[in-house]
Amino acid sequence: MSDARKEKINQDQAWEIFSTCRIIHIARGKSVLSFQPDSNTKEDILKAAIGRSGTLRAPAVREEDVMWIGFNEDIYKAAR
Repeated sequence: MSDARKEKINQDQAWEIFSTCRIIHIARGKSVLSFQPDSNTKEDILKAAIGRSGTLRAPAVREEDVMWIGFNEDIYKAAR
């Protein structure tokens, strides 16, 4: 576990993490995008997951091989 306030995760570091996941869910407002990471989806995933600061958006939670990025109440209810 890491604290994003103390340890920023840049685009390259984020892709290293994403490439080991089976699925990535990214909240964008009320919508949720789901991706299976591979070379064809890399650009779309990074565009959605990296914030304006150039680092991984928060919150970002990984459980085994599934990752949730951004806040959406429905995703977090489903994750419980």
